[in-house]
Amino acid sequence: MSFWANLTVYFFVAMGSVIGGAMVGGIAAVLVSLPPATMMVRLAEQLKLWALVSTLGGTMDTLHVIETGVLGRAWLPVGKQLMYIIAAFFGCQTGFILVTWLAGGEGK
Repeated sequence: MSFWANLTVYFFVAMGSVIGGAMVGGIAAVLVSLPPATMMVRLAEQLKLWALVSTLGGTMDTLHVIETGVLGRAWLPVGKQLMYIIAAFFGCQTGFILVTWLAGGEGK
């Protein structure tokens, strides 16, 4: 896959992880008589970090590429990994914003 295709996939996987986890958590909240909107926003906020890590496939490969790139002065792989991290971060944040919007702005 090309670099731009990977960036797009990372963005949407991270966003989908946050949205999907919050939505399913909202269903669980209904089943146990908790307010679903509040639970969805809380879960979306808590899932952002985990969605980022899962999107990157665990951080060890990413950190290894960054380490070998910096020590070997190969800056292109380091830049690509940082762009993947940024794309996943924006995907997580976009998912959180969408869940907050769908829940009626009950988040922070």
